[in-house]
Amino acid sequence: MKFKLTSLLTLLLAFVVQFSLAQEKAVSGTVTSVSDGFPLPGVNVLVKGTTRGVQTDFDGNYTINVSTGETLVFSFVSMLKKEVVVGASNTINVALEEDIAALDEVVVTGYASYRKSEVTGSTVQLGNSQLTDIITPTVDQALQGKVAGLTISGNSGTPGSTSNIRIRGISSITAGNEPLYVIDGVPMNNDNVSSSDATSFFSNLASFDSNNIETITVLKDASATAQYGARGANGVIVITTKGGKQGKTKYSFSTSYGVQNDAVDGPDPLTAANRLELASEAYFNDGFFATKGEAEAYLLAREPYLSWDQDGRPEGNWKEAIKNKDAAIKKYNLSASGGNENHTFYASLGYIKQEGTVVGSEFERINGAVNFSTDLSSKLKFSSNNTGAYTYQDAFLERSAYFEGARTAPFFLSPLYQPYNDDGSINEFGGSLPNPLYISKHNIDDNTLARIVTNNQLSWDIGHGFSASSRFNIDYQVYNTRSYSNRNYGYGAATDGDASQYSRNTVTYTFQNQLNYNFDINVDHVFDVTLLQEYSSNRAYFLGAYGENFADDGLNNLDSLGNPVSINSSFYDSYLGAYLGSLHYSAFQGKYVVDLNYRYEGNSRFSPEQRWGSFWSVGGAWNIHKEDFMASTDWLNNLKLRASYGVTGNANIGLNNYQSLFSFGVDYNGEGAQSVNTFGNKDLSWEKSNTLDLGLDFGLFSNVVSGTINYYRRESTDLLLNVPLSQTTGFASQVQNIGALENSGLEVELNFDIVRSEDFNFSLGGNLGTVKNEITKLPLDPNGIERTITTTTTRIETGHPVRGWYMPTWAGVNPQTGLEEYYVNGVDGATTTNFNEAADVWQGDSALPKITAGLNLHVDFKGFFLDANGYYAGGHKIYEGWHRYTNTSDGYPIFAFQGLTTLLDRWQQPGDVARNGKFTSSYGPWERHSKYLYDGDFFRLRSMTLGYNFKDKFESIGITNMQIYLRGNNLATWVKDDNLLYDPEVSLGGETGLETPATKSYSLGLTINF
Repeated sequence: MKFKLTSLLTLLLAFVVQFSLAQEKAVSGTVTSVSDGFPLPGVNVLVKGTTRGVQTDFDGNYTINVSTGETLVFSFVSMLKKEVVVGASNTINVALEEDIAALDEVVVTGYASYRKSEVTGSTVQLGNSQLTDIITPTVDQALQGKVAGLTISGNSGTPGSTSNIRIRGISSITAGNEPLYVIDGVPMNNDNVSSSDATSFFSNLASFDSNNIETITVLKDASATAQYGARGANGVIVITTKGGKQGKTKYSFSTSYGVQNDAVDGPDPLTAANRLELASEAYFNDGFFATKGEAEAYLLAREPYLSWDQDGRPEGNWKEAIKNKDAAIKKYNLSASGGNENHTFYASLGYIKQEGTVVGSEFERINGAVNFSTDLSSKLKFSSNNTGAYTYQDAFLERSAYFEGARTAPFFLSPLYQPYNDDGSINEFGGSLPNPLYISKHNIDDNTLARIVTNNQLSWDIGHGFSASSRFNIDYQVYNTRSYSNRNYGYGAATDGDASQYSRNTVTYTFQNQLNYNFDINVDHVFDVTLLQEYSSNRAYFLGAYGENFADDGLNNLDSLGNPVSINSSFYDSYLGAYLGSLHYSAFQGKYVVDLNYRYEGNSRFSPEQRWGSFWSVGGAWNIHKEDFMASTDWLNNLKLRASYGVTGNANIGLNNYQSLFSFGVDYNGEGAQSVNTFGNKDLSWEKSNTLDLGLDFGLFSNVVSGTINYYRRESTDLLLNVPLSQTTGFASQVQNIGALENSGLEVELNFDIVRSEDFNFSLGGNLGTVKNEITKLPLDPNGIERTITTTTTRIETGHPVRGWYMPTWAGVNPQTGLEEYYVNGVDGATTTNFNEAADVWQGDSALPKITAGLNLHVDFKGFFLDANGYYAGGHKIYEGWHRYTNTSDGYPIFAFQGLTTLLDRWQQPGDVARNGKFTSSYGPWERHSKYLYDGDFFRLRSMTLGYNFKDKFESIGITNMQIYLRGNNLATWVKDDNLLYDPEVSLGGETGLETPATKSYSLGLTINF
């Protein structure tokens, strides 16, 4: 009986197994990405509740045996998991969505990368989509308004110009304040390369195409920047370029076409009729005529008013004449990426051409990139990132009072002169102010830069937690500038034409050797130790020549000159060596994190006795949300406290300041000679910055609300300053380490994912940063009195910000006399009409904004999307730089140069309340005072993009995704002070100039992935 029962049970079990096997079937399909439709290799496909599973192949395909009713789980790194119940179909295709939280976990800090939850410093990382919403050749301008504590302003709206960037204030008075740029792990120089102080700025960074950039990370505190030693005091901007990914080769093509005009209209010049009215009034006020009518009759009987009156009183509108309206900008980019389990690659080709909003100005760049990596063996990997670009800038005179420059014409040229003759030809009128339309057509001011960067790394996985790498980077730049002034008209007429050409070849070699050791005591104690050695060499060769006298038109090269005037050449080099040790410790699965960094660095800018210095930092983080007592707090997803302290340095000064030098570039009766040039200082060393940073990161309600709050305090000591010397030394000053200043402030970043759904998403975010800058120490003279540094508008003194505004205070126009008055004590009370009797006083602010803020908006609905970004800067003042020539009630604006319509608000008779005093025909001296100091607060709608994402709608013809959009940049600008008529985005020197303002643009773009 027992035997029969066992047999029966065996038969029954076999039937059940056979029945189950009969229900199992082969299911296959393809796994792709929702964002671009590309297949995903290596996706895990697992039967839920079992250990059965497979991975997708190179083309994203899979096949698995599974029974009806079972659930397949699809999972992949940085993607959201997806579960699908197996039904009757034998084909299951799945599209995975990107896990935004996972994508944000890795933060690149240059020498290393860490999960965001384990970053102890203050960092902000931006992806490629956040860097391409601004139409500009220089990617740094795309950072404006997107990083708390970062102040950025363009030096000019001329295409290819540089920007001023300050991270958390000004750390130095005379040494550099620009941040360090690190590209693919290597520190690089990316400043202005123009060799002229008169023509347009020319940015080194314009050689990089933003389409090739994967991320930009801004490092703000010592925990991150101390790794870069004497170059990290002003913050670090880390740029990571794109690389290939395993999978089928993907192609992307993007193009856009747009038009640009000035973002602000600027002040309006006086008309010729206005000039006649004011000139007549000036002569009358000076007592030359009994009535204004008699003064006007006198002027109309003489040139240039006589011809102007006889010709029907035409108005020469120079403001419109020099504009290049609807200046075109066009961009193209083609890229390909892919690879397999052994190698990956990324390649791109880009082109941009941008016209300036001023006649005769443009920018052009062609660039390419080839980045690849390959596994030489299972342990050895080689990677190489290579970029090359040729950039061209048609520059012009815009950085000083050069009257040939087109931008100066509305402010210097009288409307009594017409831009064109009646037959349409350019009017070649005489005088010291030539017609810039002729100059822009017949003169040459060309800047070119060819730049090749190759970054090569060999990585070795030694095993047992050890890995090593060696990196070799070459940054080779060839800069050339060429100028020509025609021999017929303008400045060149006096020399029968003149020309110059200058060439500078710069090469920087960087070697890095790195050893890493990752180990853990157990799962609760994980260590990452890094040792790094770095050596950098920078060499530059300069050759230039100038000459005059061309025999004929059409000749503009130096070999055609009749009178070679000068030739000069130079060479300079500098070297840097460093050793870095860092420790990253993560305890209890990231609950507690500690970072330690120590860098020992040597710099050839200092004497051998002072060449080496130590820089260090310590940082810690506590992920409070991982604590057991927070387990029941469902609404709190992330809560991290951060703190760091460290010492960084600044060595951004000229070469060889520590040496006592002779100069041999002098001439003594035709013979070569030498002269004493530099006093020298062997004790010269780094400026140092001691930085404290406290931060809080949080995420609430499934990260619907997220953000960070930071407090920082940075004290800069041993400032590099020019200290006056006794005249008995034969030198005026010497560079010394003396002085101190402090920056402190608060930074807040907030993001709200207000609506999240499959068809509709709405998010809003913003950031705000404050900075208080104060000088705390300056050198003393032999009598123990502080040596302040005072200009006509600013002063450097302890207890005040760097270059705080310091000048007499304007008291207004006396309604009875029409004379402009100033406060005698600089504050209130008694007034004087004698400018020299008015005391200079502090005006309460500096040129550096105390508050900067950014605002961003994103909305998408069923493929349609809208993105917008805005930028605010405030709490600072801006000074009108050219008011003597354009905005004073004397002879300069109405006889010598060209005044503004603001002058029409002037005193004419007793009782008048006006901004400007009564006009006079005399020419007054420079009188700089608070009348021309304005509140600098402004808000600018930086970008707005409206578009449609077709996603997979054209997949049948091989297009995995297509996007079309309409984009606008700098669409609106609000300025607080009604008297500030120039573009409020001025250089951080704080004065308005005659450079091209920022541009307003509209563009239509298309992106296709296939």
